[in-house]
Amino acid sequence: MKNRKKTAPPALECTRWSGVLEENNIWKEYPRPAMVRDSYWNLNGTWDYRISTDSGIPPAYDGTILVPFSPESPLSGVKRQLLPGEYLWYRRRLTLPCDRKGKRVILHFGAVDQECVVYLNGREAGSHAGGYLPFSLDITEYAGDDNELLVRVQDFSDSSYFSRGKQKLEKGGMFYTAQSGIWQTVWLELVPENHIVSVRFTPDYDAACCHILVKTSGSSSARIRCGIRPETEEDARRRDDPLLPAASCVPSDTFFLTPGKEYTLPLPDFTSWTPENPFLYHADLDLDEDHVECYFAMRKCDIRTDAAGLRRIFLNNAPYMQTGVLDQGYWPDGLYTAPCDEAFLFDIRSMKELGFNMIRKHIKIEPQRWYYHCDRLGMLVWQDMVCGGTSYRHWFVTYMATLFNALHWSVNDGKQSRSLLSRREEEGQKLFYSETRDTIEALYNHPSIVCWVPFNEGWGQFDALKAADFIRILDPGRLIDHASGWFDQKGGDLCSLHYYFFSLKFTPEPVRALALTEFGGYSWKIPGHSYSEKLYGYGKYDSRQALTEGYRKLLTSTILPAVEKGISATIYTQLSDVEEEVNGLYTYDREILKPDKETVIQLNRAMKDIVNRTGTV
Repeated sequence: MKNRKKTAPPALECTRWSGVLEENNIWKEYPRPAMVRDSYWNLNGTWDYRISTDSGIPPAYDGTILVPFSPESPLSGVKRQLLPGEYLWYRRRLTLPCDRKGKRVILHFGAVDQECVVYLNGREAGSHAGGYLPFSLDITEYAGDDNELLVRVQDFSDSSYFSRGKQKLEKGGMFYTAQSGIWQTVWLELVPENHIVSVRFTPDYDAACCHILVKTSGSSSARIRCGIRPETEEDARRRDDPLLPAASCVPSDTFFLTPGKEYTLPLPDFTSWTPENPFLYHADLDLDEDHVECYFAMRKCDIRTDAAGLRRIFLNNAPYMQTGVLDQGYWPDGLYTAPCDEAFLFDIRSMKELGFNMIRKHIKIEPQRWYYHCDRLGMLVWQDMVCGGTSYRHWFVTYMATLFNALHWSVNDGKQSRSLLSRREEEGQKLFYSETRDTIEALYNHPSIVCWVPFNEGWGQFDALKAADFIRILDPGRLIDHASGWFDQKGGDLCSLHYYFFSLKFTPEPVRALALTEFGGYSWKIPGHSYSEKLYGYGKYDSRQALTEGYRKLLTSTILPAVEKGISATIYTQLSDVEEEVNGLYTYDREILKPDKETVIQLNRAMKDIVNRTGTV
């Protein structure tokens, strides 16, 4: 018998939600739950697509693609990598209601990776650069009753200085499949000529008030009627489907706002927002014919000295141990795009069930609905900015940095280190600042977000102290982890430690709190639930019992004593396996919880008990 070539098993490409999706019912939930309008047309579903090297409008198309899944993902129906020299074209017909006189037609994209140009009826309607943030176009002047909508996309992935997170054309290890194109919901709304553009809520916990700033498209002399009351279950249902009837509750406080002028709303007997009691206030805003529904919460997160004299993270003026998990936001069937809203809920709820009260969203920005679920379910969020820069020098930012960290050597991230940290291009530096500003603006109202993380392990890091100052001006009410892991510049609110190798050593500081922002990463590859024959992780195990014992030993021998000595937050690597990384608490398909559930719950509780016992002021 001839020797047969051993073939690798097929890659894991599905989740429990993959098989129940319907082409005409893809991500139908309302995509902007923090500002709901009852005008909503969802454009997800089947579009035509073409991939070519020609930048001109194509005469024909290759087939169909299921939006909003990227062409590289199994759920898209394409499974084809877009390369830097290629163009990805999308096309669909778009029928608008005839009774739109006096209305503006606004076209929204949740995110398109990486650069795109939008055409309506053969005319360029607008463009956008950057693959992670929402944008909208007023297409009123281009629109008829029946329209042809085209989107042209280019994605340079890791071949340029653009932000790309963990995407890599040559994936492997801690870097994953590069994806491209439309990967969040596309939708339309009709709005009056004079309409509300944005609403900004800034809680002032100690002053018992909330500052409200509304921007509109029209006259600044117009008055906006605002009503405030507790959020209800009816409100939550309308944030899924705004066409449902409005809640019957009467606002307990009604007042008037002037556009562009901050209003201070007194809340003398407010209810605090916490992970244990995620209380939300509902806000109804009316401007002439326009009506939007928003929400906000009252909470505060800062650094203070506890009863033991240690600098710790406080929530609502009390010491609060944040036990977190790292979340890459990747899926075997949709890559960057979760298969459905229920998948988002599974991730957040399963972490809460394990006793975690915080998720670090790692180098990715999710759709607004993910943050909304964290707001209403009670899950703190540390939000990373998406890393960019030219090709990373891993011998320096990974291997040498780990050694420097063990030896407590510091590296300045100024001009002399720009080449080593892959940030020489001035355009890339400018892009970082503009995307940081836009990220904070897009996510500002979510009470679940308590910390911004501009840089991780030196990937594209530069002038972290200036970045921290920039963020502080934009948002003084949240913590800043200015350099997570390596290359600490002694700024921000946290001394941020990563612990995978060597021993965990630290010294409490007089100003900043201590946070263990990555640790663990223990791996166990489970046949039938793994993406690849290759595996990547720290500390390899071959059974649930062995993994659980390793996890328990790590927590009891190292992490719990560290919490006693001042560690205020811990972030375990990670929520789920991702491609070759098999170090998740859950498998990549979210089918199997690897460690013993009760052990994880008990150890999370033990960390919180230490701070509750020793840190109370």
